Amino acid sequence: MTVAALIVAAGKGDRAGGAVPKQFARLGGKAMLAHSIDAFLAHPKIGIICLVIGEGQKALAMEALGDRKVTAIVTGGAERHDSVCAGLAALEGLSVTQVLIHDAARPFLSSEMIDRLIGALDKADGAIPALPVVDTLARGNDTLGDTINRSGLLRIQTPQAFRYDAIMTSHTVWNGGIATDDAQMARAAGYEVAIVEGDPVLEKITHAEDFIAADRRLRAVRTGMGFDVHRLERGKDLWLCGLKLDHDFGLAGHSDADVALHAVVDAVLGAIGDGDIGSHFPPSDAKWKGAQSSVFVDHARALVESRGGTIEHVDLTIICEAPKIGPYRDEMRARLAALLEIDIGKTSVKATTTEGLGLTGRREGIAAQAIVTVRI
Repeated sequence: MTVAALIVAAGKGDRAGGAVPKQFARLGGKAMLAHSIDAFLAHPKIGIICLVIGEGQKALAMEALGDRKVTAIVTGGAERHDSVCAGLAALEGLSVTQVLIHDAARPFLSSEMIDRLIGALDKADGAIPALPVVDTLARGNDTLGDTINRSGLLRIQTPQAFRYDAIMTSHTVWNGGIATDDAQMARAAGYEVAIVEGDPVLEKITHAEDFIAADRRLRAVRTGMGFDVHRLERGKDLWLCGLKLDHDFGLAGHSDADVALHAVVDAVLGAIGDGDIGSHFPPSDAKWKGAQSSVFVDHARALVESRGGTIEHVDLTIICEAPKIGPYRDEMRARLAALLEIDIGKTSVKATTTEGLGLTGRREGIAAQAIVTVRI
């Protein structure tokens, strides 16, 4: 038995927007179609992989594949069933007995799903994954119309598995116009198509917001913590969270000694496992003398972006007896959001005292602690 995977990736993906068709757009560090290819390559029962692309997409496909090896890359047609036909034709002569036809726009394909579909072909000519419709359905345009009985209705997914000879015959005899689904063609040709349990993560990526949700699913959430303390000295400028505050005392340090931003930078670096502020900006280096700490924040943010990550949230606590942080809190949040290029809703600035205890309680210094969440 030779099982082939036929991945349909010939669409234009206009609804998703972007500079390239959605199947070639980056998702979790690689092209979307590469996720499906990797799933089939890793499965021991898949012996052949055929990729169907659109006219003029060969260069994009080769870039997306990288060093991944597929059996064939063929050019599809104007409609989905034309592309599937081209892929099925490319499998002729390769002793294929079963084929799984899959849309590249469904990247989260599990090994369990592949097993489920192949197993179902022991008793049926075809098999499809499906999920029950759980939402209320209704007709309507600008106003709500009649509801529709959802009993027995299913949401059909891919891959769809078939005996190779059955689906070839189904495509050959099809005369029902544009077909968006191979299973309906098999049924029209008289073949039995079994239903297996679908997978909620196999939802099709169609719109730009679908990409955002899919990317978040792929990336890990990591947390970093930063802590810093600086001594107070009379007559120095006091910089806190990127703001110059009116105060009789300022913080001493090699740079502007913004203890709040230093804690944030250490938290960001901790989240991506890249040392601390001292390893990137050593105090022994004269060029950082008197430097604005915003430079350090820019550097840490750029490191996150270079790894394909995003800063999800920052929680900053400033520990001091004076000055009072409350009057500056909103401005500090806005400044922090601007420096990290995130929404202000993803920032939190708090203040506390140590009830007169320790160096902060004696007003000898100011400390700050930050926790940063990064998705990467």
